[in-house]
Amino acid sequence: MFQQFGLPELLIILVIVVVLFGVGRISKIAGEMGSGIKAFKDGLQGPEKDKDKSAENNLEEKGQDNQSTPSP
Repeated sequence: MFQQFGLPELLIILVIVVVLFGVGRISKIAGEMGSGIKAFKDGLQGPEKDKDKSAENNLEEKGQDNQSTPSP
């Protein structure tokens, strides 16, 4: 009953979707899906990733402070 979709069928579906929604709306939806997936992955990693990020930021700030101060 259900057959696999080949390349011609997928192209026809893609053309219909572009005609119905338009390129701008499709790119907006894709961007929102991407940010949602990123937020989901960040949520799965939990607070451990936040600790790692804050430690990296602190190291970067210290490195910038050392570069900006002249040595005696």
